[in-house]
This record gives sequence, structure tokens and C-alpha cells, in this order.
Amino acid sequence: MGKLSLGILFGGKSSEYEVSLSSAYALLSNVDREKYDVLTIGITKDGKWYLFEGDIEKIRDGSWYCSDVSEVFFAPTYGKKVMGVLREGGKIEKLTLDVVFPVLHGRFGEDGRVQGLLSVAGIPAVGCGCTAAAVCMDKALTKTVVGAANIVRQAKAVVALSGDDTEALRRRAEHEIGYPMFVKPASSGSSVGCSKVKDGSAFDKAVNSAFAEDEKILIEECITGREIEVAVLEEGGRLTVSVPAEIDVGSSEFYDYETKYVSDESSFYIPARIDEEAQKNASATAAKIFTALGCRGLSRVDFFYTAEGELIFNEINTLPGFTPISMYPKLMGHTGIGYSELIDRLIASALK
Repeated sequence: MGKLSLGILFGGKSSEYEVSLSSAYALLSNVDREKYDVLTIGITKDGKWYLFEGDIEKIRDGSWYCSDVSEVFFAPTYGKKVMGVLREGGKIEKLTLDVVFPVLHGRFGEDGRVQGLLSVAGIPAVGCGCTAAAVCMDKALTKTVVGAANIVRQAKAVVALSGDDTEALRRRAEHEIGYPMFVKPASSGSSVGCSKVKDGSAFDKAVNSAFAEDEKILIEECITGREIEVAVLEEGGRLTVSVPAEIDVGSSEFYDYETKYVSDESSFYIPARIDEEAQKNASATAAKIFTALGCRGLSRVDFFYTAEGELIFNEINTLPGFTPISMYPKLMGHTGIGYSELIDRLIASALK
């Protein structure tokens, strides 16, 4: 049996573009090239797709699309699992992909759009399908599904749409939630556009920041507690669920983009600094949420754990970061699944 043709898809029209580059670099540095014929496909910030055939260091420094690239496109008339590559002189080359690993974070990559496109092209992809990806990306829809399943408590929230009256929204949020509160886009990751609001003077700015990322936003109750994360790996219906990790944000207000990827403020503990029964409950609850939302492949499920011992669901991430400091591969490593093996198992899951 020959090598599988593996497409690694990165970049994208998302505020998490740089995170995707870091994830892709780590993935390309660890993938077993004895098993896979690796084809690296990048999407620029303005949505152009290219086959990149240069040094992966150019992915890490962000200069990948400046050279060693050819345009790629989907062509349904070519048949399933095929993309077209436009070479110099207008020559078109057919590119066969057995499976794609979309190392994309945020909108236009994690929200079901790329998953749907790959499905139409007949190309298996690592991770959730179109429906689950779309529902999990929208935090308001996620809350609706998890709430209907009556799995675990969630933070109280008010949902708002672009165009809603900000003054009326502030009054409603103050009445139903109260300060402090969090204002966040419904569909974004890495805490981009998320603000902690302590009083009414900061409300308008926070709402505008969230609406800059999405046309739907959430205003949520501020939960005081430990930040807990659980990694889930699905293989043919069988789940491997990690112990929970705990994120200590140090002096930061919350686990925002700066704390996650730029500063050295945060630290983590595996397992989380909670008792063994609470650890088991967090892992079991993560599995229930993963299943209720129809997820497959992988996800990271995030909770708060209060001083009173209550577990509260925060959100789910269906394409969590794969950077060297990302929690999903760290948690799977703690479970006994190393980075390269994790890549293999996720690809095998996508092909089942």
C-alpha cells in the first residue's frame, strides 16, 4: 500500500490566522512523511488558496505566500478527491487528496464552511462534519443544544444581533446578568473580541469590539472559578477523554488572546488542582457534551470549576490549537498519545 495523500490546510480569513500558521508549522514538523505524501495548502487572509511547496519556515514567519506557490481550486468535473493546480503558462494539474487535516481556527475554517466544501468534493477531513462544526462554533447554538440535553449548568447569557439598540441591550444585561459580565462574539475563538465589563461605562466599547468579529454576540454572567479544559479524541465512535487541565491566568483578567499566545502570564496544571472525583466528573461531562453536539474526531471542552465545587460548561472548540504550547496535544500527550501518533489517529478516524 502506497502513501496516503495528506492535505494540510492552514491560514484562512480569520482573526486567528497567525495561530493557524503556528499550528500548521508544528503539524508539518511532526507528521510522518514515510506514511504520507504531504501537500501543504494555504489560504491567505483575503481568501486565496495556494499549494505551497517551499520551506515550512516560511509558514512560521508568515511569508509563505510570497514564493513557491501555485493557485489551487475545486473542480467537481474532475471527480471526487481531486483539486486543480494552476501551473505557470496556464497548465492545469490534477491533485488527488485522500484526506485533509484542516488546521484552521475561527471563522471560515472551524465553522462548517470548509467542512462542507470538502464534503462536496468527496474529501474526508479530520474533525467534525459541517453541522456539528457550525453549531459548536456558534456559542449561542451550543448553549441551546447543551441546555436541551440538560447535561450541566451554563453561565446565564443574553444574545444580541447587529443592529439591536445598545442602550436597551445594556439595560437588559444589567437586569438579567449584572456586573461584572463578559461580552463576546458568538462565533470566534481564542477569545478574540471578548471583553470583561465591570460597569456601564465600558459596555458600549465591549459590544462594538464583539460586533467587529461577528453579527451575533453573547453577554454572559461572569463565573468565578478555575478554568478547566478537557481533550476528547473520537475514533470510530470510541472516545478517549483526557484528565482535565487547569489554566492559571496569573494577573490577567481572563484567558484572552494575549495570555494564550503572546505573554508568559499563564501557567497550567495537568491534572487540574481539583479532587479526583471532580476530575472524573469533568471528563465524563466533556464526553456527554461532545456526543450531544454530534462531534467527531477531536474537540476541547472548557469549563469553570467554582469554589463551591460546581462544574459549569463554558464552550467547546472543535479544531483546538496544535501549536507547541496548545493544551489539546499536551492533554493527549499526558494520556499517552504523542504528537505524531495523535496525527496518525486523527487521520485514521477521518477515514473511517
